[in-house]
Amino acid sequence: MPFTVKANAKINLTLDITGKREDGYHFLRMVMQSVTLCDTLTLRTEGKGIRLFCDRSEIPCNELNTVYKAASAFFAHTGIHPNLTVHIDKAIPSQAGLGGGSADAAAVLLALNQIYGAGLPEQALCEIGLKIGADVPFCVVGGTALAEGIGEKLTALPALPPCRIVICKPPVGVDTKRAYALADAASKKESGFSAAMLDAVRKRDLGEIARNLGNEFEQVMHLAEAAHIKNAMLRHGALGACMTGSGSAVFGIFEEDERAVSCQSALKGVYPEAFVCEPASSGCLLQG
Repeated sequence: MPFTVKANAKINLTLDITGKREDGYHFLRMVMQSVTLCDTLTLRTEGKGIRLFCDRSEIPCNELNTVYKAASAFFAHTGIHPNLTVHIDKAIPSQAGLGGGSADAAAVLLALNQIYGAGLPEQALCEIGLKIGADVPFCVVGGTALAEGIGEKLTALPALPPCRIVICKPPVGVDTKRAYALADAASKKESGFSAAMLDAVRKRDLGEIARNLGNEFEQVMHLAEAAHIKNAMLRHGALGACMTGSGSAVFGIFEEDERAVSCQSALKGVYPEAFVCEPASSGCLLQG
């Protein structure tokens, strides 16, 4: 019997780079939010080994895929013999800063834990996920959280107030290594963005949250199309707008449904990957 799981994208309400480890990983301070824009994964226990299929031909369906890595890590950790087929239906844009690959990896870990009755606690799934990617632990937990360290130290925060979120990705993708190199070379903002955002989130003040969006990568990447999208969102009534992750996707926070839908419609005429979604309380939705 197939088992379906929705893998929610994430956005960065804030992203501060606070340092760099000797191994090249960067220390981060981020306020992260799950959203209802999601990939759909269908899992079946059949055959031998791990087989992947995806509705997008550019996505590798082999050992390079985060889903394959997550499944392999789960089976290695539990000692369960792999007999898994996964179909991935993508909705989350790639190379966008939306954590699509991390979300898919987290979804597989949560689904396999339930399918095989492994009984692994959330923390164990996060530890397995961290070996695959720094955003995977957040995608396992989801909701609204402060992420520190390289992204694995999570502190739950109050849920975002009800709102609509418009997400738009321009055709240009971003090389994450180049983004970090530019950030390393730039002068640092002393206080960062996250302190003010934490106050706003804890007060559950949507206007203040929107006014305090901030991303260090946006400050150094200077992506022309991202700036154009951001300005378009603000013209259509967004309370605030910001690039997410290392880009190139931009999101805007809206209080009114009509303005969000109007903005998405206008953007979609130029950028096909434009979506309206909402804050989500979890990283994944297991549907059985």
